[in-house]
Amino acid sequence: MTADRSQLGAFLRSRRDQLTPGQAGMQAFPGPRRVPGLRKEELAVLAGVSPDYYGRLEQGRQANISRSVLEALARALRLTDTERDHLFDLAGPPDRPGRSPASVQQADPGLLRLMGSLDHLPALILGQRSDVLATNRLFTIVVRDLEPFSSFGRFLFLDPLARQRIINWEHFAAASIAALRRESGRRPHDTRLKALIDELRSKDEDAARWWDDHTVQDYASVAKQIRHPLAGELSFDLEMVTPPLDPDQRLIVYTVQPGSETAQKIPFLASWNAQDTVKPLT
Repeated sequence: MTADRSQLGAFLRSRRDQLTPGQAGMQAFPGPRRVPGLRKEELAVLAGVSPDYYGRLEQGRQANISRSVLEALARALRLTDTERDHLFDLAGPPDRPGRSPASVQQADPGLLRLMGSLDHLPALILGQRSDVLATNRLFTIVVRDLEPFSSFGRFLFLDPLARQRIINWEHFAAASIAALRRESGRRPHDTRLKALIDELRSKDEDAARWWDDHTVQDYASVAKQIRHPLAGELSFDLEMVTPPLDPDQRLIVYTVQPGSETAQKIPFLASWNAQDTVKPLT
């Protein structure tokens, strides 16, 4: 059984456990229930496949899976668009070659120029595996001075300052694990990504728990509340920009509501430190 097929079976079981027959629009099969959600046989009926075939899918013993079967499973399980895409990634050919990432990923020049024009807001550029490719001065002041090519995921889970400074840490950190799982489906042969995930799971109970629930989502714009030692509580909406030629990078800008308390505090924080406006990590 390949690693890809193992993950496919685990993902199917996790989604099946979270969907009851009533939610799936069907009458529950008679007899005692030993699972919280759909039985294998119930899902097989909904997807139009035999119970034996579906059993092989969950056990990782089905080598080839047609697109029509995957579409039927996605509909039966009521998957979101992101979950559906993740299902298709996990069901790809087990021996598919992975992309050979560059030895050192560099920040996109266009994103660097854009970040340079946003010196009035905290911003950073993240690459594959949540690697930090660049930060600006306000990000360093508001959040943290991160080391060159450090992992934002390691900061979130392994640096005590993250839990102290990010008020809604649990929501934000859980979303980051779900995004790492989505990324792992896209790049199953990325050994550095696997090593990062294994490290987070082994060193942090929350990361292990969230990983095991198989929730997936793309990196997305979210809200973030910061507890700053000088400025007090700050509220940001995180917006992302991805260059068309490199979807593995994203500029993340900490935006503020006009006229808000945070907007009034940002000029004070900007004048508090006199470092360079943009700090590319090269």
